[in-house]
Amino acid sequence: MSAQWICVRRRQDECRRYLDQFKVFDHPLKQSTITVLECRGTRTKVSMIANGAAAAAAAAAANSNNSLNPMAAAAATTALSLDPLSLAFDGSDPLSQFAKQQETSLGKDPLSRMVAEMDDLTVTTTSTPDPAAGGKPTKEPVNLLEMDLIEPWAARRGAILNKYTTSEKLSIVTSFLTGGETIKPQTTMSEKVKYRLEQLDDFEEGSVRQMLDLSQQEYVVKIEQLNHELVQAWNQDQRVKALKIAIQCSKLLSDTSVIQFYPSKFVLITDILDIFGRLVYERLRTKAEYVRPGSREATSLPENFTPEMVPETAKETCQNWFYKIASIRELLPRLYVEIAILKCYSFLARDEFGQALRRLTKMIRGIGDPLVAIYARCYLCRVGMGLTLDRTYIRENLDDVLAVYHTIFNGGIRSEIARHRITLNVYISLYLPALDWILQGVTILTTDGQLDEILQRCTEKKNPALLLQSAMQSFRSDFIAGRACQLVQIIGSTSEEGLSRAQLLRLLGSILSHTPPPTEQRAAVLTNAWKTISAMGSIEDYIQCAEMWAQYTSQHFGLREIDSFMGDILQHMTPNRAYEQHYHELQMIVDKIVSNTQDIHGVMALDNFLPLLDLFQKESIKLEVCKNILTSYRNASASDTAIINDPVVTNALMHIGRVLNDSVNALTGEDERRQISGLICHFVRKVDFGRDFEQQLAFYVEARSVLSNLDSALSTLIHSVNRLATSTRRIVRGQHTQKTGAFVKACVAYCFITIPSIIDVRTRMELYLQSGQVALLNVCLQQADSCFEAALNLIPEVPRMVEIDGKLQSTEGFLKTYVVNFLSTLVIVPDNPTQGVLYLLRLLLDVVPRYSFEPNSNALSSIYLHVLDFLSVAAQEVYPYHIVNVISNDELYGSDPKFIAEVNELCCTVCDKLLHQLKELLDANAHRAQSQLALDLFLKIITGADLTVDKMFTLTYNLWNLAVKNRNVLDGKQLQSVLSYTEHLAEVTQIQTQHHCLVALLEKMKSRL
Repeated sequence: MSAQWICVRRRQDECRRYLDQFKVFDHPLKQSTITVLECRGTRTKVSMIANGAAAAAAAAAANSNNSLNPMAAAAATTALSLDPLSLAFDGSDPLSQFAKQQETSLGKDPLSRMVAEMDDLTVTTTSTPDPAAGGKPTKEPVNLLEMDLIEPWAARRGAILNKYTTSEKLSIVTSFLTGGETIKPQTTMSEKVKYRLEQLDDFEEGSVRQMLDLSQQEYVVKIEQLNHELVQAWNQDQRVKALKIAIQCSKLLSDTSVIQFYPSKFVLITDILDIFGRLVYERLRTKAEYVRPGSREATSLPENFTPEMVPETAKETCQNWFYKIASIRELLPRLYVEIAILKCYSFLARDEFGQALRRLTKMIRGIGDPLVAIYARCYLCRVGMGLTLDRTYIRENLDDVLAVYHTIFNGGIRSEIARHRITLNVYISLYLPALDWILQGVTILTTDGQLDEILQRCTEKKNPALLLQSAMQSFRSDFIAGRACQLVQIIGSTSEEGLSRAQLLRLLGSILSHTPPPTEQRAAVLTNAWKTISAMGSIEDYIQCAEMWAQYTSQHFGLREIDSFMGDILQHMTPNRAYEQHYHELQMIVDKIVSNTQDIHGVMALDNFLPLLDLFQKESIKLEVCKNILTSYRNASASDTAIINDPVVTNALMHIGRVLNDSVNALTGEDERRQISGLICHFVRKVDFGRDFEQQLAFYVEARSVLSNLDSALSTLIHSVNRLATSTRRIVRGQHTQKTGAFVKACVAYCFITIPSIIDVRTRMELYLQSGQVALLNVCLQQADSCFEAALNLIPEVPRMVEIDGKLQSTEGFLKTYVVNFLSTLVIVPDNPTQGVLYLLRLLLDVVPRYSFEPNSNALSSIYLHVLDFLSVAAQEVYPYHIVNVISNDELYGSDPKFIAEVNELCCTVCDKLLHQLKELLDANAHRAQSQLALDLFLKIITGADLTVDKMFTLTYNLWNLAVKNRNVLDGKQLQSVLSYTEHLAEVTQIQTQHHCLVALLEKMKSRL
């Protein structure tokens, strides 16, 4: 049936639905703490989430006097009562309570208590009371490594293996990698003795095999096999074989045929020796039977035993191990194997470690090769630091190193270097891991005066570069920083033989970047260091030093020094296009400057900043540099007060933004595009020229021409221009002059021209709507109409599905929300006299059906229902809201009958469309959707239509019947809610004829329920 809709005029409050209301004093989701008085008489704080009236009632009951209001008290007790488990455990959960019990001795099982008592006895023997901790025993360090004052060896191991590699062929001399030996089980003591004698017979030199032409990877595999063979032999009770493997591994450290691989070989071999030492020590400890005082059962020695607890048989076994090792003829394996089992001296005597370490230190003097000797000293110091607090032997080893330091540069070593075809620099660098560890051990608990004495001894040597490098790496950074001036002068006068001055200055620059020298020395340090750096003949050395000193310069100096720093780099890198070979170093320099400077705006305004960026001719490198600059700028300007108003800085950032924008193309990934857009948008939002709005708009015009490839950047520009127009209106308080009126029209025109450049249809629609609203706010009516019309014409272009976060989602929800927002704006938009009554609404009704709605979707019907809401408002004498100086249709038409007739006609048209959809839903057997739509249309009619028209009254009643007919598919409370609203509407309606019709309708509605 065709509708005959006539809009009825109402007051706004007639259409409201009144719900039960009560006054609240806190937010319903606020977490409140309520004190509950339990039966035990203890107070417990209960943290709970209060919700609505129940929370208010509970709080009121808790605050009331129980004697005066027993019902309220009972209600509070009920509302806030805790479960029985909470009451039993004083408010804590059972698991927490059980955990507390387990922490006490009463909560432990008997075995756990016995272990705890034994641990207490053990701790008592090795701990002393700590007054600061309330007299509780605190374990004191028993060796240097436990003091945590030096970097552990494990942290250095990987770096050594990665740095010291080789492509030359290696060799191994061993007799344990053939894999053909058969293990026989021995059951009796005589068989064990016989088998070990057979093993000793096999230790002839003829059984040793040499494996040649091994690659580095193959060599490492063979070393791992030796490690496995040693452990396997030990587990099979073949102690002699395990010892022989350790001896042969130690002999490998005398081979320097592939000298550049020696530090890595040292790491691999000493790993095996460490395992051998642990096996021997644990074997002795577990086999030594110890009877605790007051006990009759013998057990193994505890971890922290004393020599007095070791039985004589175990001491004798331990001595036998040292006798076996002492019988090794060659010095190097005898040294290494004894060092490996050095911990076993703890079975013999308390003061044996110091004597043994000093004795072994003197034995190392017999090694002729200085490289082999320094690594033997390194292993001795590394093992010794884990055994004792004594540091005397470490200083003696350093003294021996300094005593033979000159031999590194003698003729024999130079001949060896020439034979290996390596440079002296490479050979010297092989000493660094061992020398670093020795010097690091020397610095433990050493005073500045002692370190000064060591440093002076190092600098007095000829060619002290190696010693200086190791000292700067090993000494405390604050000690080095405090003597930076002295070190810079020493480095400047150091010979280039061996390690270069560039290496030393790079290391010093790295240290000072994190630990700066005293303030009064900083300028002198930079001046003297830069004289040496700038005079370097090698561009590679120069730029590597500049990279290390860039952070120090930008952190501790002003813009003038930073500009000079960059200018010197340009002067060195520009000739012969040297920059093309050092993009990485240049990139690190720029990153360090912009990320560490205190005034990033000032840095970007420097004369040499953009020329330095222009050195990056490779597109990928330049893109990465520009991204890092904008990232540093974003981090430095995170606060709202950080703005840009300097045209020079703006131009610099615009140049960087152009580079990023031009890098975006069809192949750019979404993540990359999003990252670039975020950086540029942050920069755009930070530009603020204050009250100079024309310059601000000029910047946005220039930015639009530069940032044309990024939708997000264009959207940010449009939002910024709209905000600029709104700020202008706020300043003139809505009363535009000729100048400000022209300016806001220019802003709207900017937006209208820019929006079509954006690819995403939904973004364009939203921006058109926002720009139209801003234009309407500034009484630019023609421009607002153009924006609204352009937005509506985009609706057919909206795709049905879009990809969001990798998933396809329907755009119907977006369209429905957008149309509702548009209609709320359209209420106050006056009609264009040349377009007819409600032209924009007619255009909306024309374009919306052309969107590809999903089958059986309710989105279109929902839009039509909202259109009926709009038309009901349009027919009122006074609209609910207005914009200052904008004459809306209520004032423009003054409820002219012709205008009202046009509105009624549109209502009839929309209503007919909804009735047509009801019929389609019936044909599709969509009873639930049909009943829901019937109820929704029913509510719109009784709210906005004149029910005195027979056709509309009949239609309303039929819609109710349709909904009641399918009540089983609806929510049971929904029909009752609609009925209650109809009763409310009948009560508040001021028009008597409408009131009578609603009363009659109510009677028929109740008869159908």
